[in-house]
Amino acid sequence: MELGLKGRIALVAASSKGLGKAVAEELAAEGASLVLCSRGEATLRATADAIGKRHNVPVLAVAADVGKAGEAERVTREGIARFGKIDILLTNSGGPPAGPFESLTRETWDSAAALVLSSVVEFCRAVLPGMKERRWGRILNVTSIAVKQPVDNLMLSNSLRSAVTGFARTLANEVAPFGVTVNNLMPGFTRTDRMVELSEVTAVKEGITAEQALKRFTGSVPMGRMGEPREFAALAAFLASERASYITGQSMAVDGGWIRGLL
Repeated sequence: MELGLKGRIALVAASSKGLGKAVAEELAAEGASLVLCSRGEATLRATADAIGKRHNVPVLAVAADVGKAGEAERVTREGIARFGKIDILLTNSGGPPAGPFESLTRETWDSAAALVLSSVVEFCRAVLPGMKERRWGRILNVTSIAVKQPVDNLMLSNSLRSAVTGFARTLANEVAPFGVTVNNLMPGFTRTDRMVELSEVTAVKEGITAEQALKRFTGSVPMGRMGEPREFAALAAFLASERASYITGQSMAVDGGWIRGLL
């Protein structure tokens, strides 16, 4: 399928590894130029170099902590200075700490809100003027299956990613007349460093091994396995494409059937 992404400029957040890296790889394979950002500069630059060489596309790496005010806007500004525009935005960030309500301080809530919610708002504020002027744009937000079926011990993620969903659904209607789509991608249990971290937290809390915790997660998935980052990235690339021009305001799961709801 021709996705029409050749020559497009995509900004992919938290893209040095995991889901963000997989999406960047998929977009580059379709011919898009990239602006990549993450906190770890060395890993980010290695990823950017590898993707650029493998797919023969320009890649700009910008080290940034999008949980800090002004950083998302700075990344966008540097991307526009290099490429002249941003056509596709994938917002993404590391997950906030796991834990029940009583373990979370006000400072923890504030930090998580800045990382998960405020960074999305700031990125969108930075890219939308150009997208609206050109009457074309794709905004994708990485949320979680937890927004449709909360996951135990993930109070922060359940709450704040749901807030992103509400923001995105409202924004989608506001920018639709300008040819800009806004959609959310809900990854399920996927083979990333984040899953290893959650397994270790669960293991300590319940007095089991990390391997047992991982098996418990996959045991709840009808397909009986974790997803691979490239499977998630395939949906992201399609939603970023010309072919998905009439799809907006949606939250789509890549979860092997984990969500039990009808809608």
